[in-house]
Amino acid sequence: MRSLLTVSAAAALLFLTGPVPAVADEGDGADRTFTIEDPRITESSGLAASRIHPGVYWTHNDSDDGPYVYAVDSRTGKTVATITMQGVGEPRDVEAISLGPDGNLYVGDIGDNLDGSWDHVWIYRFPEPKRLADATVRATQFDVTYADGARNAEALMVHPVTGRVYIASKNEDGGGLYEGPQKLTTGGNNVFRRVGEVPWVTDGAFSPDGRNLVLRSYFSARGYAFENGRLGEDRAVSVPLQGQSESVTYTADGSAMMFGSEGERSEVVRVEVEGGGRTPSAGGGGGGTSAGDGEDDDGRTGTVTGGAVAVVVIVLALLAAKRRRS
Repeated sequence: MRSLLTVSAAAALLFLTGPVPAVADEGDGADRTFTIEDPRITESSGLAASRIHPGVYWTHNDSDDGPYVYAVDSRTGKTVATITMQGVGEPRDVEAISLGPDGNLYVGDIGDNLDGSWDHVWIYRFPEPKRLADATVRATQFDVTYADGARNAEALMVHPVTGRVYIASKNEDGGGLYEGPQKLTTGGNNVFRRVGEVPWVTDGAFSPDGRNLVLRSYFSARGYAFENGRLGEDRAVSVPLQGQSESVTYTADGSAMMFGSEGERSEVVRVEVEGGGRTPSAGGGGGGTSAGDGEDDDGRTGTVTGGAVAVVVIVLALLAAKRRRS
């Protein structure tokens, strides 16, 4: 999605809150805060942590880029593979990417900035490459509709245990969580049905054990316990301050969440899961640890809390009012 923040608004955010502090490097540097160095990636709208290539994250541009998916190494921020999807139509508004338990990457061409002007959207699926190199792969295309009418959406999540696909919408009347059929099929519509109410969000991700779901927006995030395909208790999750907050994924081991944004040389920020556990839990969930408090390795915090969110909203409202008057 195109940026909604003006340069003045972004400057105001930085003035009010200060920059997000860097996370100290540990080990080989994998899965730490990093900057996407590839000049082709200017609208990174989704993130998915590789399960077979440690420290590698899959991403893609928002729109006007073509059928491309990029593998970025978090140690260097450099692109180590560019995948060209073949056998799909021209991508329209690619907003999300998720890795399923079947080893496939699912790419969500699900955006609709006109809030319901398109009668269907698409999901593309292809196996995660075992070798990191530029390649052309044949992808399967699935047609998607919603039981209650067309939706704008930016969040697509594949459950890491059941393999079921979920989409979170972001229409003006608020967001909904939509559940896809048990198995996606070609040759007809895959109807997604509303199964929960969620805030207006830009991305989401399941914890590796599938027991928790995190959904983020521009200035906040919420974590939900997830059981039997339904949302449970929820709680606030700390997020980093970013100019255009677009994406989130868990690290492959579930010890942290990685938050991404759009823009040239955009930063992907690691936020630790409280306790560093492998099964993060939002609001309980039984046996796991809760989503992180955003504290970096040096003890400083670079995340949005309730007070900061309120200040940011006020600043943006004032800027919008100023533009209307001018």
